[in-house]
Amino acid sequence: MSDHYFSRRGFLRASLLGVLCLRGIGSALATEFLEESYPVGRLSLRNIHTGEHLSVTYRTPDGEVDLDALNAINWLLRCHFTNQHTEMDLAVIEYLNMVDKELGGGREFRIISGYRSPEYNRILSERNGAVAKQSLHMEGKAIDIAVPGVNLAVLRDLAVGVRCGGVGYYPRSGFVHLDSGRFRTW
Repeated sequence: MSDHYFSRRGFLRASLLGVLCLRGIGSALATEFLEESYPVGRLSLRNIHTGEHLSVTYRTPDGEVDLDALNAINWLLRCHFTNQHTEMDLAVIEYLNMVDKELGGGREFRIISGYRSPEYNRILSERNGAVAKQSLHMEGKAIDIAVPGVNLAVLRDLAVGVRCGGVGYYPRSGFVHLDSGRFRTW
């Protein structure tokens, strides 16, 4: 293995641990990350707009990140309106993974919205005043989700319990918003 590999892996591990500490993740979970290994980074996603499905392992328990898997996630989470994609923030991907682990693992997340192009976000904002003009979706830091068979209130409560970022609850629209911004709820 090259020095670059170990440096990147160390950087990713330190970054994730920093995110966990800054976001107030419980000491037991932080200790598990420090003393043992990462929980496997595995997600099952279905984009409701494109119908595409992806089941992928993007990170091994020792912290090795599969860049091809992250690229596949980025593509699935693209703006369905413009077909543009971005590099999603790893922290929001990890947040989704932690919520999956809280649900028992192996759940399929229905993606209502991942990355949004500025053009699409502007259109949504003009149609619906509840859409933020400076949405974290445009930065690849937000995902709107639902999980078949899981009540939205339960999904919201689990996400709030993980405390990795923002959690929005939209029961009328049928989704929960997760983002890698500061912890807050609405």
